[in-house]
Amino acid sequence: MALDFPPAVRAAVARGLTAAFGVAEPDSVVALGGGLSGAGVFRIRVGGIAYLLRLDQARDGFRDPNRAYACMRIAATGLLAPRLRYADADDGVAIMDFIEERPLSLEYRGTHDQLVVEVGQTIRALHGGAPFPPLVDYLDGVDALIVQFQARGLVAPAAMAELLERYGRLRERYRTDPGDLVASHNDLNPRNILYDGARLWLVDWESAFLADRYVDLSCLANLFAPTQADEDLLLATYFGAVDDTRRARLQVMRQVNHLFYGLVMAAGIGGDIRPATSLAGPSLAQIHQDLTLGDFALESDAGRLTYAKARLAAALEGLRAPPLEAALATLGY
Repeated sequence: MALDFPPAVRAAVARGLTAAFGVAEPDSVVALGGGLSGAGVFRIRVGGIAYLLRLDQARDGFRDPNRAYACMRIAATGLLAPRLRYADADDGVAIMDFIEERPLSLEYRGTHDQLVVEVGQTIRALHGGAPFPPLVDYLDGVDALIVQFQARGLVAPAAMAELLERYGRLRERYRTDPGDLVASHNDLNPRNILYDGARLWLVDWESAFLADRYVDLSCLANLFAPTQADEDLLLATYFGAVDDTRRARLQVMRQVNHLFYGLVMAAGIGGDIRPATSLAGPSLAQIHQDLTLGDFALESDAGRLTYAKARLAAALEGLRAPPLEAALATLGY
């Protein structure tokens, strides 16, 4: 094996390869970048065929391969995730088919409306399948991220005060409908939606658990539905019809989604960076455009903080806007 894994990891990988393919070592192994989950991700070849090897060695209250692999199995069975060749949660080793990814923003074979329909159909299929294991109430999880974020001191308290005050009011009022608890991916960022030139695949199930369906819908809306027409198309594709209650729930959760990604991105920042004194900076739309063109990097701490601020600023803008109060009123809060 080309990479020098620790002996225990080598043994675990050998067990997986033997079970999946009858060999103890791959023909080749190459480390892959991308993603913020902390998992080791590698492209291996066995018999000349490429597969993806994922090593989940970290364990804590959130990172749990038992839950993540259960979700991944359900998604793979539903043909929404790559075919799973092997997964052992105790060893933290999973082997799956390798998807030769193509840039979705540049090479999608269809119109923007067709893309919105396809992402809506994909998440509808996921949510309509077998339920995922529960973990926490999603908004309780966001609250925990806020506590961690404040402890880091990456943004001056004065710059966060209005955002957190407005979110706190939303938090007190919004309630998930029990009928909306579904098999939720919870992290549909562009790195976790792969396009192979023909269809979409969902990957990286570390954050998946039973959650409000609008968590995934809001994430997709913030990525692919910048206009009201786009949003209505997404909702119509998913539900079959659009109504004010569905629009309202999506409006609320779109702001929570911005806050969530700002907090998550900040969590990946190292300790040696000057705290921000405000949320001012490039807009989220500008950063997404620059990411598509390769003109912005998320790998550096400075890049992550800039992106985090853009997401937090987008959340604040949405929480300030009249449609948010109208949405809460529609929901009777």
